Amino acid sequence: MFFSYILKSLKDEKYYYGSTNDVDKRLTKHNKGEVKATKHRRPLKLHYKEEHSTRSEAFKREMFYKSIEGYRFLKDNNIIRRDV
Repeated sequence: MFFSYILKSLKDEKYYYGSTNDVDKRLTKHNKGEVKATKHRRPLKLHYKEEHSTRSEAFKREMFYKSIEGYRFLKDNNIIRRDV
């Protein structure tokens, strides 16, 4: 199994989107500072995840989260919240 996931920074309240085959292990790496993109945004918590059959599907979903359509989907379904 593979997963697309969303982390939320407890420091700045921003989201990080990713994909992996082991969410717990990946979250640990993020919180240890081993991921450059989130190193200065620690601590992070798992906010949301989806399960996929293949790595490709998980990566495509990650890319969807990062798109305008994906952002709207996440907001419209109350998965993420952005106050403007």
